Amino acid sequence: MSALTKFLGDTPLRVALKLLVVSFVVGLVMNAFGWTPFDILHGIRAFFERLWNMGFAAVEHLIGYIVLGAAIVVPAFIVLRILSLRR
Repeated sequence: MSALTKFLGDTPLRVALKLLVVSFVVGLVMNAFGWTPFDILHGIRAFFERLWNMGFAAVEHLIGYIVLGAAIVVPAFIVLRILSLRR
């Protein structure tokens, strides 16, 4: 078995034929939905932008929750520590 055949997983002609058939089917589906390769690239980019923005919004909410909880927990901790020092 040659290195090229080993890399491709089959003979180059059979791999080319498989890629041709799959490309044709994918092209038909994309044409049926009116998609272009640029639409897909823009969709992927938009997905990661939304994910990025959502990630920072999630961090902002997380920090807000921590501050909100700390407004109760920290004073309670200080009071408990002061009370435990009396013993």
